[in-house]
This record gives sequence, C-alpha cells and structure tokens, in this order.
Amino acid sequence: MAANLINIESDNSLSFGDYSLNEKSKAEDFPYEGNLMKVKTFKEITKLEKNGMFVYESVPGTSVYNFTENADGVAFFVEGNADDDAQITVGLEDETEYEVIVDDVSVGKVKTNLGGKLNFSLDLSGGRKKVVIKK
Repeated sequence: MAANLINIESDNSLSFGDYSLNEKSKAEDFPYEGNLMKVKTFKEITKLEKNGMFVYESVPGTSVYNFTENADGVAFFVEGNADDDAQITVGLEDETEYEVIVDDVSVGKVKTNLGGKLNFSLDLSGGRKKVVIKK
C-alpha cells in the first residue's frame, strides 16, 4: 500500500489499510462519494468506517484494494501476512443471507446478524485474494 492509508482508485473504488505497519495509524474525514471515511490500521487490525458507521474490519490487519459496495453486496481484493488467517467482518444489511466467493470459488452462504455484520475467515497464504459477497 502506498504511503496514504486510504486512496480512491482510477475505477472509483476504494483502497485502504496497511498490514505492514507496526504502530496504529489512522486517516479521518476522507471524502468519498459524498461520505466521510475513516480508516484505522496496523499489523493487528484494519477498520473502515463510513460516516461513523461500521464497514469493514480484519484481525489481524490487512490491506484492501478496489473495495466497492452496491445494493447486492461488496467486492474487494485483500492481502495480509501470509502466516495468518484473517477474521474479516463486513457491514451489510441486517439478517440477510449472502454468498461469500473467494477467488471465484463459493465458500458458502452466511446470514448477517441483527446488526448486519457478516463474519468469515480467510487464509492469506498465497497472496492477494479476490472476495465477492453477494445476496
């Protein structure tokens, strides 16, 4: 990830986080599509908020690329320390079933909780992973 903790890509997607940092870093009030984004990141956790509301969290920290949201879900690329599995939580619609697809392979359907949070584990060995979560 570049020196910036959050960036808008040429396709208007969002990239954020830096799992290589040893100390907590954050960027606040980053304007994106009429919203204010906030990222907190380092090797232990990466968290993204939109207008103070939860969007994404990983433990340990990750770097996320080309993050997009639409009415059907989210899509992004993620990478982190190859020795770790990441616990990833994404904020979506309350009590809704979504299919989680990693590198074009469905890993199953997951229902969000009352708060709209969807949790899954991701093996980070083998480099950058493509994640699509859709209704």
